[in-house]
Amino acid sequence: MQFQKITIVGVGLLGGSIGLAVKRGRLAREVAGFVRRAASLKDCEKAGAVDYATTDLLAAVSKADLVILCTPLAQMRSLAQQILPALKRGAIVTDVGSVKADVVRELESIIAKAGAHFVGSHPMAGGEKMGVLAARADLFGNVICIVTPTKKSNPAAVRQVEQFWKSLGSRPLRLAAGGHDLLISRSSHLPHVVAATLANLVLDPANSKTQSALCATGFRDTTRIASGSPEMWRDIALANRKNISRSVDAFVAELKKFQSALKSGDAKAVEKIFATAKQRRDNWCAKSTSTSSE
Repeated sequence: MQFQKITIVGVGLLGGSIGLAVKRGRLAREVAGFVRRAASLKDCEKAGAVDYATTDLLAAVSKADLVILCTPLAQMRSLAQQILPALKRGAIVTDVGSVKADVVRELESIIAKAGAHFVGSHPMAGGEKMGVLAARADLFGNVICIVTPTKKSNPAAVRQVEQFWKSLGSRPLRLAAGGHDLLISRSSHLPHVVAATLANLVLDPANSKTQSALCATGFRDTTRIASGSPEMWRDIALANRKNISRSVDAFVAELKKFQSALKSGDAKAVEKIFATAKQRRDNWCAKSTSTSSE
């Protein structure tokens, strides 16, 4: 599969990694990138993620067969409206957003005004480092990419989006947007909230100066994702606030069970919590390894 032109709107870690993977696989004759700041143009050139980058949104989108929105969620609606004058009829627009229900509902109708097709997607890949200089061509290799079609979706466009992600090495999985948001609130959004809360608590300047010196590998691994983009995670948290709030409630309830066992000195209950967690994670890791090797 090869597109004549692919445009990446927002050439950061994800957008840059898409560009590198597209260029490596020769999936498009031309890869354009849109960036907000002129200072980012040199970084795009240095990374080699696109054939050219510009701060002119309409020029970037013009004649593109596939447009990929890789910006924070709060910017997507406005950008979708802005690109309409330059959007090619029949073009496909997708995104990499971590919350889907609102994005799909809003962008599907907006993009349809130009005679183009929107199909939501969410590759389960990323990292705590930001910017195009952190981009990697193999970022999407063997990861799940969730595709969220609706009853209004153009079937051919859905298949093309799925094939595109396959070409980048991902494994497409179709889910309804609402179901995606519920599941992701537990497996992706809640861990970030926990990591951020832990980092804020333990590394609070009000604590002893010795505290940070005693933070070793376990703390570093557990809080790694807290170094992600605050702007991006602000948008994610607000866009999926109902599901995340419920997930936080469930997590707090589990913590209280542990706290209760600890206060009462119930050794069996404490050990059971740790043993169950180990068994479930080990089983998940084994299954993940098996799936990735298929």
